[in-house]
Formats: sequence, C-alpha cells, structure tokens
Amino acid sequence: MATHRGIVLVIATCSALSLATTGAFAHPRLVSATPAVGGTVPAAPDTVALRFNERLESKFSSVIIRDSDGKQVDKGDPQLDKSDRRILRVSLPSLAAGVYKVEWQAVGADGHRIEGDFTFRVDH
Repeated sequence: MATHRGIVLVIATCSALSLATTGAFAHPRLVSATPAVGGTVPAAPDTVALRFNERLESKFSSVIIRDSDGKQVDKGDPQLDKSDRRILRVSLPSLAAGVYKVEWQAVGADGHRIEGDFTFRVDH
C-alpha cells in the first residue's frame, strides 16, 4: 500500500511540475491580424493591428508595412495597446489600392524573439 501511494505521489508531482513549467517555454505567436492575413479590404485601413497570444515587450517588438515596391508606407509609430499589451498597432496614411506586406517581430516576456510577415490587399 505504501508503494502504491509513493507511485501516485511521484506521478502527481511530475504532472504538477510539467504544468507549472509549460508557461516558461511558451513563446509569443501571432493569433490574428486586422486586416486579416492574406485578406482583402474594400477600403484602406487607418491601422494594422496584430494580436499575439501573450504580452509583448514594447522595446523589442515592431511592425512595418511595405507597398509592392518594398517602400515603407506606415507612419513609423508602432506601439502596444495600453490596455492590452498583446496587441501591436501601427498607423497608416491613406493607402492606394494594391498589395501590402506586413513585416513584424515580437518579443515576449521570456525574451524569445519571433518574426513573420504576411500580405493583405486594399481594393477601392
């Protein structure tokens, strides 16, 4: 009986430790974007907003929007949402119809940096 309790205790301890450390190995990941990844919008948006699965570090997280010629077209003001540090935004001027590339990098609380890109289309 004591052996059975010992085995149960070891299993329970290992399970608890694995659950406790799961968050330590998590990294930021893009959950959604507005405009949507690969999406088409009928009019030029005022901003691009990226939502991540965890809070980001503002000093090391950024987003740039480029036109089809590779020229940066955003207003150069990427910032985290004050009420939700999982959302990274950048302002846009009035965009012409066309395809735009969103290039982003994000650093989470664990210091792990990820980056990615996607496109969206503006139709007028």
